Amino acid sequence: MLTAQLTSHINTFWDQEILPALHDYIRIPNESPLFDPDWQAHGHMQRAVDLVAAWSARQAIPGGTVSLLQDGNRTPLLLIDFPGDLPDTVLMYGHLDKQPPMVGWRDDLDPWTPHLDAEGRLYGRGAGDDGYAVFTALATVKTLKDLGQPHGRIVILIECSEESGSPDLPYYINTYGASLGTPSLIICLDSGCGNYDQLWSTTSLRGQMVITLQVEVLHEGVHSGLASGIVPNPFLILRKLLDRLEDTDTGALRLPELYVPIPDERLRQTAQAASILGGAIVDDFPLLDTVHVLADNPVELLLNNSWRPALAVTGQDGMPSVTQAGNVLLPQLTYKMSLRLPPTLTADTAAAAVTRLLQSDPPFGARVTVTASGANGWNAPALAPWLEEVTDQSSQEFFGKEACYIGLGGSIPFMAMLGERFPEAQFLITGVLGPHANAHGPNEFLHTPYAKKLNCCLVRVVAAHYQQAHERRVAVRS
Repeated sequence: MLTAQLTSHINTFWDQEILPALHDYIRIPNESPLFDPDWQAHGHMQRAVDLVAAWSARQAIPGGTVSLLQDGNRTPLLLIDFPGDLPDTVLMYGHLDKQPPMVGWRDDLDPWTPHLDAEGRLYGRGAGDDGYAVFTALATVKTLKDLGQPHGRIVILIECSEESGSPDLPYYINTYGASLGTPSLIICLDSGCGNYDQLWSTTSLRGQMVITLQVEVLHEGVHSGLASGIVPNPFLILRKLLDRLEDTDTGALRLPELYVPIPDERLRQTAQAASILGGAIVDDFPLLDTVHVLADNPVELLLNNSWRPALAVTGQDGMPSVTQAGNVLLPQLTYKMSLRLPPTLTADTAAAAVTRLLQSDPPFGARVTVTASGANGWNAPALAPWLEEVTDQSSQEFFGKEACYIGLGGSIPFMAMLGERFPEAQFLITGVLGPHANAHGPNEFLHTPYAKKLNCCLVRVVAAHYQQAHERRVAVRS
C-alpha cells in the first residue's frame, strides 16, 4: 500500500461514509445507564446500535458477521467478526454509550446537534468518546480488503455501558469469551492523545475509587447562634478528615499505601512526552488567569497525572444552596470523592487503607461513615519489537513525527479485564481525545484530521500484525 493510495482511500471513506454516520450518531441522546436509568424505555441505546448495524451492513465488507447480544436487562453488545488469512486474532474495542450533556456549551453549539467547523472539528456529545471507534475499526478492515492486503482474524467489540464503569462487560466476556478466541493484539480506541501532531499510545491507566464520606453530629439542625462554639460543625470535621488524606499545600496524598514504584521505562517515556508537550500540558485546561498548577516541572505534572494518586471532591449532600441557607448548624454532611489510583495498585488495598484512615479516632467523637469501591488500573506489557517499529514508522509516515507514549490519568475498566484474561497479548491503546476535545465536558469534539491519520496508522498496524504472525509460522515450520 503506497502512502498516497492509503491516505486517499481513508480520507474518501471518512468524508463519504463515516462523517454522515457520525452526524446521525451525535443526534441520538444515548446516555449511559448510570445517567439514564430508563434507557431501555427511552430506546436511544437501541437506536445507536441499530444505526451501527445498518451502516455496517451497507458497507458490504466481505466475510463479516454482526452479532447483537443483549441478555436480560443488560446493555447490548456488538460483536463484528471477520475471518482472516491467518487465525491470529486482532481484537478492536470501542463503546457507544455517552456521558450526559453537561452545562457550559457554547451558544452556537448543542450536545445533540452535530457541527463540523472549518478546521475539521466535529462537535457533539459522543463523537470522540467514543462513537468514532466502531466506524474507524470497520474502515480499517474495509481498507485492507479493498486494497488487497491480507490480515489476521479481526473481532470488533463494541459495548454500551463503558461510561457507567462497564458493569455488563464481565458477564458478556465470561459468557461469550469463546467468540473472542485468544487475541494476540488488542487495539483500544477509547483513549487520548497528547497533541494532534503524532501517533500516541497509552502505556498505563490509573485505577479509580469512589469514596462517600459522611459526618454526623446531630439528630437535626439547630440554630447556629445557640449551638456554635458548643457543637462541632460537621464541616470542621470534614476538613480535619480530608487533611489526614491530602496535603493542602501540595495536593499530594499523605497515605504511603497509595503509592507504588514507577517503572524505569515509564519514567523514560514520560520524560520524552514532557519534552514534546512542554507547556501544552497546562494549556489544555481553562484555568483562571491567577491559578497555577501543582508543579512547575512538566515531567512531574505527567507523573502526577499517570502514576501518582490524586483526590477530587465531586459532590456533596446536606449543604443547602446559598439562597436557601439559614443560620443553622447542620446535623450532617456527605461528600463524594474520586480517588485516582496508580496503575499497579489494587483498588481493594486502597479502599482498606483509606477507610481505616478516615474512620479511626473520629474528631470530636462524630459518627463517620465511609464507603469505598473502585476498579484497578492497568500497566501495559512491554511492546514487542514489531509493534514498536510499526507504530513509530506509521507515525512518521502519516504525521511526519515519531510516535509517543504516555500514561493516562483516567480509567478504562475493560483494559484491566483484558490484561488479566490475555496476559500474552500486545496492546495498542490509542484515541482522539487530545487538547481541548473535552470528553465528558461541554463542547466535546472529534478532531477529524487526526482521526483520519490515526486510521491510516491502524491499517499499517493490522497489516504488520499479519506479517509478523506469518513470518513466525514460517519459522516454526522450517
